[in-house]
Amino acid sequence: MQEIFVNLKRFDVPKKLGGICPVENPKEWIQNVVMESVELGLGSLEDINVTYLLPEALIIPAIEKLSTYPKEQILSINIGCQGVFRENVKPGGNFGAFTTNLPAAAAKNMGCTWSIIGHSEERKDKLGIIERYESLHKDNRYLAEFAAQAIDSLINQEVLCALDMGMNVLLCIGETSEERGDGSFEEQMPRIKKVLRGQLERGLKGVTDYLQKNKIVIGYEPVWAIGPGKTPPGAEYISFVSSYVKETVKEIYGFDITVVYGGGLKEENAAMIAAIDTIGGGLVALTRFTGDIGFSVGDLKKIIEKYLQNQS
Repeated sequence: MQEIFVNLKRFDVPKKLGGICPVENPKEWIQNVVMESVELGLGSLEDINVTYLLPEALIIPAIEKLSTYPKEQILSINIGCQGVFRENVKPGGNFGAFTTNLPAAAAKNMGCTWSIIGHSEERKDKLGIIERYESLHKDNRYLAEFAAQAIDSLINQEVLCALDMGMNVLLCIGETSEERGDGSFEEQMPRIKKVLRGQLERGLKGVTDYLQKNKIVIGYEPVWAIGPGKTPPGAEYISFVSSYVKETVKEIYGFDITVVYGGGLKEENAAMIAAIDTIGGGLVALTRFTGDIGFSVGDLKKIIEKYLQNQS
């Protein structure tokens, strides 16, 4: 089964307020996205899932719209959230004193079946908090190592909360330019492996108890290549990383895992990504990156079609 994830980030903010939602009412926009997805056949694809990862305000209107269609037309469309808090609401426990944070119980109750966790933007935010705290102290020689362990520990708690509520998880991992370092690809390989192994060891701790009922997918984000003007990795690089991730998860935890390309699946790279036999899908954000940047279901369908045509 191939997995296509669509991270719609802050499409709850209209353009007049600085966002990229093309209409003033984001509720109407996400309902139109769901409608177009069904009309264009994305809900009846074979051997491929399409999962929309939404900001909290768009989840309920998306699920409500999806529920208006016959089941056979929406089988391959899923709705997920953009992260959960590291603690959860539980009977006999915390009733929900999590102001500003989304507990997994709330996401599940809204109808989410997936959560993205550990996205590079989330990791950057957590790192920024640690760096601001550490700047108050003179000795920060161990900041990088401490930060990696602390961030992965928090992310692991989020993963377990999502799984415990019966949700599936897209766990993002990836190396920064500093972690990759300079030199040739061969010289960088050991450093890349070290970073990814640490993220996998810490981020997936305790997940095997949930595997009979839940899916876990790894999204590989080459953080060093994300952003305007950056050069994305080629097939050799992505193949090396995805193979290593699959081998490492099998070695440490004893199960096979799906790896998707999280550096941005686009129409331009869909054929290349699909031809890598250790890749099982991709993560889409925008579908237009110049001019009137944004997302359209029609463009998403083109990406998926290009991907399926060239799947290895």
